[in-house]
Amino acid sequence: MTETLTGSITGGMKFQDEFRDRKLVQNMATNIHRMAERLTSPVNFMEVCGTHTMSIYQYGIRTLLPDKIRLVSGPGCPVCVTPIGYVDKALACAADPHNIVVTFGDMLRVPGSHSSLMEQRAVGADIRIVYSPLDAVALAKNNPERRVVFLGVGFETTAPTIAASILEAARFKLKNYCVLASHKTMPQPMEILSADPELNIKGYLCPAHVSTVIGGNAYKPLAEKYHLPCVVTGFEPADVMHGIEMLLAQTLAGTGIVEIQYSRAVSWEGNQKAQTFLHQLFEPCDAAWRGLGVLPGSGLTIRPEYADFDAEQVLVLDVPDAVENPACLCGEVLKGKLTPFGCPLFATLCTPESPVGACMVSSEGTCAAAYKYGR
Repeated sequence: MTETLTGSITGGMKFQDEFRDRKLVQNMATNIHRMAERLTSPVNFMEVCGTHTMSIYQYGIRTLLPDKIRLVSGPGCPVCVTPIGYVDKALACAADPHNIVVTFGDMLRVPGSHSSLMEQRAVGADIRIVYSPLDAVALAKNNPERRVVFLGVGFETTAPTIAASILEAARFKLKNYCVLASHKTMPQPMEILSADPELNIKGYLCPAHVSTVIGGNAYKPLAEKYHLPCVVTGFEPADVMHGIEMLLAQTLAGTGIVEIQYSRAVSWEGNQKAQTFLHQLFEPCDAAWRGLGVLPGSGLTIRPEYADFDAEQVLVLDVPDAVENPACLCGEVLKGKLTPFGCPLFATLCTPESPVGACMVSSEGTCAAAYKYGR
């Protein structure tokens, strides 16, 4: 197996089980070990996608790699990077009996300063889980006497669907639907992490879901500025191993460009229709990230012309300053400076049944992945 053979193999594969072929993955591992012998020092490759993190733990990818290749989990989980202050705002919305708070399931158990949505639902708050923002619009249509507040959390992947829900609500002239927006965009934190000498990132496994929307071209400024290899990678074991192989080949060649391994779903331009929705409904803003602080231009806020659907504009929320749990080290985990196993709360005081931090709550959280597959 040569450095270029893997690409021709995966390029002709069509079905999911082909990307889970044990022999193929083992051959990739063998090739990576051979290539790594030429490294003069260890390299850190970071994945910034929660589904990648889960796959890496689930399939034991780290155990297949040589010691010179280190995989670092970054801020790829949208629920995990959502700050406590946003959760407190959601809880304030739920405290008003006139409101129906609607959310994706991952947000339900994320701890706020003093409570969680699940705890408040248990004592009577009307909090409902949906699988699509359009379900929330339907709920508003069917409950004209109540206000429906949708918790808009996510990266570029989910933001277009939430934008579509606002357009749908506008089409029906609904006055009782609004979105509490906390959308974030991925390239900005990648740039912040790239400049951190302590992390010493040498390449990125770029997020696949996000990239289906924003396209591979979105990472070119990052690759050019920091001369960093970036590979947009799929989620199956062969995808991840192939992505690592491509990063390693670039590292050995001394190049820093963007490549698309996940070409069966990701293009260079991305999903133009989804991008149109994003630009029509949202505009860039500074956004707070758990662990990273406020990053300029890394968020999406609802445009003024759609202010009637912006919960921040429609509602008067009396929310005190957020209170962080000083024992929770989610912020360090999200920056890639600590593994879950380095947190003294992990799997003791912090478990999926009784989470202290958001990284243990979300199905894409690093701590949740380590708890389920890494122990």
